Amino acid sequence: MNTRSKALRNTVFSSIAIYTEYVLGMLTSIFIARHLGPADFGAYSAIIWLVAMGIAVSNSGTASAAIKFVAELRGRDQNDLIAPTIAMLRRIQRGFLAIVLVAGGLLFWLAGEHFAPGFNHLALFGFYVVAISLRAQYMFNIGIAKGFEDFRALAIIAGVATPLNLLMVIVAWWLDAEVEILLAVFLLSSAVFWLMSRARTNPLIPPAPVDVEMPRELRRRLQRHVRLVAVTVTVGFFIASDVEVFFLNLLDSASSAGYFKVAYQLASGAANLVPGVIGALLLPMMAGALSQGRDIAGRRFVASTNYLFVLAAPLAAFGGVFCAPIIELMYGGQYMPAIPVFAICLGACALTTASQGASSLLVSADRQLTILALSIVSGVVKVTLDLVLIHAWGLLGAAVAYLVVAVFGIVAMFTIAIRTIGLQPEWLRLLRIALAAILAAGALWPLLGHWRPLPTLLVGGVGMMVLYAFLTLLFGCWNAGDIQHLRNMHERHARGRPRLVGRLLAWSERRAVRDLP
Repeated sequence: MNTRSKALRNTVFSSIAIYTEYVLGMLTSIFIARHLGPADFGAYSAIIWLVAMGIAVSNSGTASAAIKFVAELRGRDQNDLIAPTIAMLRRIQRGFLAIVLVAGGLLFWLAGEHFAPGFNHLALFGFYVVAISLRAQYMFNIGIAKGFEDFRALAIIAGVATPLNLLMVIVAWWLDAEVEILLAVFLLSSAVFWLMSRARTNPLIPPAPVDVEMPRELRRRLQRHVRLVAVTVTVGFFIASDVEVFFLNLLDSASSAGYFKVAYQLASGAANLVPGVIGALLLPMMAGALSQGRDIAGRRFVASTNYLFVLAAPLAAFGGVFCAPIIELMYGGQYMPAIPVFAICLGACALTTASQGASSLLVSADRQLTILALSIVSGVVKVTLDLVLIHAWGLLGAAVAYLVVAVFGIVAMFTIAIRTIGLQPEWLRLLRIALAAILAAGALWPLLGHWRPLPTLLVGGVGMMVLYAFLTLLFGCWNAGDIQHLRNMHERHARGRPRLVGRLLAWSERRAVRDLP
């Protein structure tokens, strides 16, 4: 298999895994949220957030190190060192896991009544221990599979375990199960993910000779990577995750936590699905561009920012206008207080998606320490704002805190990226893209309030695509090469029909050529 075929194959399997996990995971969350109601779902989400934090800290640096060093050793044909490297990473992971479990035990002992009232805290701690242990091992195994470039394994695991998890949740919903049963379902699905990942990755690891020893330099690099990434991942988890759910349970109410959870999860899921697998490919693409020169990397940074913003802007504008029917359709009338929070979170998530080119550039340029410093500052700001604003304004304070920290991080990321590469994004083009999205969504505002949510969203979605596409051409949001590609697709797949579209594309191409510097 040649390099291009292998890359295409990996992209296909990665796409299957990503979209299966996101879509079915979202459906699972919707069933749980509609079944439990805002208060119980808020308490359930706080417990799951604690588990997610424990997984992130337990795997601090070890999962990414498995990807990096397994791929590196395979590339150097040093397969005899893979097994001892993985064994060392597993020992480090067990040390992190022990720290997480001790910290979790203290938290349940000292503050269990505040964030999980009404639960048996001893049983809840047992759930915490088992769930983190299983899920952390699963995520580590996924790192091993990625290091071996076995993306087919990711697709198989996602294609079997995720639908099974959804099926178990549907059965629990049909039986009118309590929160405790849903937590048991989470444990059972965790065991399935772990067993499948173990069965898929263990045969990949080549046996090591009995007398093999890890070189001192490799051990030193591995330990340095884990230390650096551990801090970055731990702090970054607080920035990127819905930590507001935990603080809302502590400082406001479980219902507010439930409202924020559905708003955040729906917004972040939609924003992550927009770029799809392209977001995962940006890092190697940017690294390859930097190896060819700063000018090429700069142009790729500008082009990727334009492309991501073209995708993210209509998502934010459409969600801002149609946030009410979206929430009503997905979660029902009991979650209507989440409507403004969803609009705010979706705007923040869309902007974050558009900044992926900048973050990939910084990682490729070996600015990890800068990213770490930015993550620490953002984490401190986020926790501080959450404590102050949630205490003062409850659910609205959580949304404002999330938005402020997201905008702060995006501005800082772009500022550092611009200074690193010495090239500015095309701000006027980005402004025209934003204007096209706002005008397209605004023109559809009169559709609200006349039909039920589903037909409103179907008509609005089609109208948004048509209006946005037309306005981006009218406002000159595409360059000549993009429009030429669109014209070729129109001729090849639609045989030039409707002719009005062909004339519009031809006019846009002539205009784009005239605008070239």
